[in-house]
Amino acid sequence: MRLTTSSKWIGRKWRPRLATVVVAILIMVMALPLVGLFFFRLYENQLIRQTEAELIAQGAAIAAIYAQDVRDAGIPPDKLGAPMPQAIGSASRAANPDGPYRPIEPRLDLASDYVLPIRPAATPATADPAFATLGARLSGILDATQKTTLAGFRLLDPRGVVIAGRNEVGKSLGEVDEVRTALGGHYASALRLRIPDQPTPPLYSVSRGTKVRVFVALPVAVDGQVAGVVYVSRTPNNIIKHLYGERGKVTLAAIAILGGTLLIGLVFLRTVSRPIYALIDRTQRIAAGERDAMRPLDHHGTYEMAELSAAFLDMAEKLQARSDSIQTFATHVSHELKSPLTAIQGAAELLRDSGSTMDDEERRRFSNNIVTDAGRLNLLVRRLLDLAKAENLAPSGESTSIGAALALLPADTRLAVRVEAGGDLALRISAENAAIVFANLIDNSARHGATLVSIAAASAGGKATVLVGDDGAGISPSNRARIFEPFFTTRRSTGGTGMGLGIVLALLKAHDGMIRLVDSERGTRFEITLPLSS
Repeated sequence: MRLTTSSKWIGRKWRPRLATVVVAILIMVMALPLVGLFFFRLYENQLIRQTEAELIAQGAAIAAIYAQDVRDAGIPPDKLGAPMPQAIGSASRAANPDGPYRPIEPRLDLASDYVLPIRPAATPATADPAFATLGARLSGILDATQKTTLAGFRLLDPRGVVIAGRNEVGKSLGEVDEVRTALGGHYASALRLRIPDQPTPPLYSVSRGTKVRVFVALPVAVDGQVAGVVYVSRTPNNIIKHLYGERGKVTLAAIAILGGTLLIGLVFLRTVSRPIYALIDRTQRIAAGERDAMRPLDHHGTYEMAELSAAFLDMAEKLQARSDSIQTFATHVSHELKSPLTAIQGAAELLRDSGSTMDDEERRRFSNNIVTDAGRLNLLVRRLLDLAKAENLAPSGESTSIGAALALLPADTRLAVRVEAGGDLALRISAENAAIVFANLIDNSARHGATLVSIAAASAGGKATVLVGDDGAGISPSNRARIFEPFFTTRRSTGGTGMGLGIVLALLKAHDGMIRLVDSERGTRFEITLPLSS
């Protein structure tokens, strides 16, 4: 199976599409509230705590009424129960030892408290007549309160016998764990199953809170002794029923979640997905050779996408320019090589076919032509190698001065080179490469009839500006725009290849430098810019 270029680079490993990832994320966002319906521990626990707090408040009110009745009845201390321990309200007293308040905070927790079995049945017992009379007087209050609060009230005497409450008056609940704790003077609460013969609901069950009942046992204190217990119980509010009661708000929340999800998807599609697909399409069109495709996207979406698009288009333009340059360069190379090769071939064929009919002078002339054209081919090949080396040169980090670079040049009696200023500036280029730059410029001046080359350098802003001028014939206005083109020369007959300035430009670019032709009253003047060595 043949792989395309893109599949060659990305491999055959399966990868999800961006749209698939976005849809999956949106589904997860939408599903989170729905999944939360099955994990209502915190919400259910809040309902449990709320129920316990309400029972504490109701029980405290009944306890206050009952305690006042015990005092008014003048029941002697020997009929009261255990002494109230100092631990009751110790936390509150530690925080505010002189304060009148003794709050009892809810403490039940679905996550940590064990759900006890259903409450054990009351056992037969006999209540003290004095307490039974008080219980009978409070029964009406308990019944009326139960009709409104839906809580079950049991009022117990100091021995745990029910003196007020439905169906269990005269029976003992003293063996129930939370009642026994309250008879000892401590507040107690418990979670118990509502329905007999049912297993304990699992922790993740939505109906966990509805299958349990909250029991609260508050000791009633009279003169530092336990005068009885207010035993209150109620089933917490059903979470589903509670949500149904808030169905309007739940519906609005669902609509808000759905709208928010769709908005997220729309924003993601407009700012991320659509620009990416547009860039992919643009890439494919550029790869197919459409030059019109090298333009900015109509919509970038995000800053990063705009940066990516700009970097990609910049790379595509540079690659296209590089491709055009290579194509043009190949055309020039083939043309430059073709002329001497044709001349060599023609001369060689004449020498071969003429045989003995060609005199010595003609044979010598054709032989000289072959040698001259072969030399030109050799020079072209060497210059091409020099240009390729210059274009792929990596900066060495070395530095040199103008004087050191000129010292590497061979002695040339045709031209005088004069350094007018800045000869000791440290340029960030190696001495060998700087010598190649100056050698090509001096050779170019010599070919245009110059007798003197002057060099002056100055520094500013971390860069050096080097002016290289001569007193030659100069460059005609029609040729000024083409002097850096490869193979462009006006001295082809004297051996010029038209590659010297191209090599200079490539070398300087490799060292973050530049060269340009500037106006001069006489001759030719080039301005070179190079970084200074730090």
